[in-house]
Amino acid sequence: MGSSNLHVTLSDFAKTYGPLISLRLGTQSLIVASSPDAAIEILKTKDRIFSGRHVPQALPIPKSEITYLSLGWTECNENWKYLRTLCRSELFSNKALESQAKLREEKIVDLMNFLRAKEGQMIKISEVVFTTVFNVLGNAMMSRDFIALEEKNENDGLKGIIRTGVEALAAPNLADFYPILSKLDLQGLRKKSNVLYKGMRDMWEPIIQERRNERLNSIRHQDFLDTLLDYDFTNNRIYPLLTELFSAGADTTTSTIEWTMAELLKNQDSMKKLCEEIEAEIKPDFPKNSHNMQLPYLQACIKETLRLHPPAPFLLPHRALETCQVMNYKVPKNAQVLVNVWAIGRDPSAWKEPLKFKPERFLDSSLDFKGNDFEFLPFGAGRRICPGLPMAAKTVSLVLVSLIHFFEWSLPEGMDSNQLKMEEKFGVTMQMEHPLMLLPKSRK
Repeated sequence: MGSSNLHVTLSDFAKTYGPLISLRLGTQSLIVASSPDAAIEILKTKDRIFSGRHVPQALPIPKSEITYLSLGWTECNENWKYLRTLCRSELFSNKALESQAKLREEKIVDLMNFLRAKEGQMIKISEVVFTTVFNVLGNAMMSRDFIALEEKNENDGLKGIIRTGVEALAAPNLADFYPILSKLDLQGLRKKSNVLYKGMRDMWEPIIQERRNERLNSIRHQDFLDTLLDYDFTNNRIYPLLTELFSAGADTTTSTIEWTMAELLKNQDSMKKLCEEIEAEIKPDFPKNSHNMQLPYLQACIKETLRLHPPAPFLLPHRALETCQVMNYKVPKNAQVLVNVWAIGRDPSAWKEPLKFKPERFLDSSLDFKGNDFEFLPFGAGRRICPGLPMAAKTVSLVLVSLIHFFEWSLPEGMDSNQLKMEEKFGVTMQMEHPLMLLPKSRK
């Protein structure tokens, strides 16, 4: 379609052809919504009709098993309700998040100590943040770290496995448009995504077996894995659930933190205001989750980043369960439906100066990302809203406030903020095309 960034191309189409576009790709009808009004019809007014999932052919889970094994890709059935309720109560509820607060803070301490030891050296922000976020998830779910902060090669280990699998699921796949080709895997995308599922399964298997042995000796960790075993989850049911939770949670949270740091480095007035707020509220203390509500400008900076750089440019593909009308257009049954949240966040009819990073727009606004404001949908809305939103919000806030509270950050020598490259790399999650490299200096 003329651009490697599909979200940009389809946003440009919407400017010419309107906020609801219908495309025919092979045998597949594709509907793209690019305005708040279109999103309201799909995610609110006709939420039930569009609650189906379009499952990519590259997904290595057999379709006959997706209903039982997957959280993100299954239909809104009883198993989906059960898994979401379980994850909400054990991982994402206020009670669960409060019980995890100390674990999150300990992982942030590890990161701060690592950065102090690396003072004067160039840091790849996405690398150290990904490691920290993955270990936050690891301790919440399985009471353990998985990656050492010293691990540098992103092409090996967990980072490389997740990146390979996620990129395969995001890539345009001929088999999605011509299902008759699905068994051939002509582009090798199912093979690549299987690297993710097999690699993670190989990692989970000995950990789960060790935990089963511990439980025989009455050793309990009281974490998410123990809960799954309490409910008699088999290993084959645990593997894909953990893989989805870890890969989605780590990637999206990391990209949001990296984009926020980049925007603050590029917009020094905003960085100065945030530093002043943090200094006034946190003082010499170590940041805690309880500080988040006392830092309105921090929250405004995060929201403004999510508006310009949502974790995913499109929500995961929806599917029409029946033929219906949207904005006076007929949408056929089984059509794949994409909501372009990137385009909605930059819609000039919804936002004043939409391309400008301006956190102040959120200070006197009730707009939030919880799915009630359809001009601002970084985590979706309706029954398919991201279940991990509460944990992501707390983790993003705590990591950012700690990075800025303890360190001054500068760009590579000879580079000023106007030279900072802000190009996007399209994928299931939207990363920076040029990873952010920064130099930390401890604040006195």
